[in-house]
Amino acid sequence: MQEVFERAVIGIVSLWNTFGSGTRLGVGSNSAPTLNILPPSSEELSSTRTATLTCLANKGFPSDWTMSWKVDRTSKKQEDSTGVLEKDLYSWISTLTLTAQEWTKAGEVTCEAQQKSQTPVTKTLRKADCSG
Repeated sequence: MQEVFERAVIGIVSLWNTFGSGTRLGVGSNSAPTLNILPPSSEELSSTRTATLTCLANKGFPSDWTMSWKVDRTSKKQEDSTGVLEKDLYSWISTLTLTAQEWTKAGEVTCEAQQKSQTPVTKTLRKADCSG
C-alpha cells in the first residue's frame, strides 16, 4: 500500500519543479483550452437588473492563459479566477457583469483566452441564439 502511494506522489511532483522560494517551472505540452459561454438567467435579468455571463476555459496548458471579454467588439472588464490544475491541465472561469440594458442592446459577446506562445482562442455567443 505504501509503495503505491509513493509512486502516485512522484507522478504528481514530476509535473513541475519549484526553485528557490517559490518559482515554479511547469513541464508539459502546450494545449489551448476549450471555451464555453453561459448566458445570464432570465431570473437574474428580472430580479437584479444585471446580466452575468460566465466563460469556462477547460483543459489548457500552461497556467498563464488570460481571459478577456468583448461586447459587440468593445473590450469589457471582467473578473477572473486562478487556474485550477486537474489531470495535468488547467481550467479557468471568467465572469462579465453587464446591466440588463447593456445585455438587451448587445448583439454578441465574445470571450477570448490568450497565452503569449499560443494562438488566442475565442468563443462568441450571439444574443439571438439565446432563449428568453
